[in-house]
Amino acid sequence: MDTELLFQRIENMIISSTKSPKYISFSSVKMADLFGVKPIEIEREVQKLVEEGRLIKTQHSVLPSYEVYMLPS
Repeated sequence: MDTELLFQRIENMIISSTKSPKYISFSSVKMADLFGVKPIEIEREVQKLVEEGRLIKTQHSVLPSYEVYMLPS
């Protein structure tokens, strides 16, 4: 799994988001299908990006409450 390619894909999704502030929520199953890997690999790589500070992970405040990702300021 190429972490940099995954980050670029997520970064582009966030930048093109019409929401304010810009954020995304995505399905690890769909992302895994795009990259041809298992969903657990996507989840693991995204967690690494969060730990490195390249992504911010938070809980959406409006129901349904789900995880959203943003770029650091």
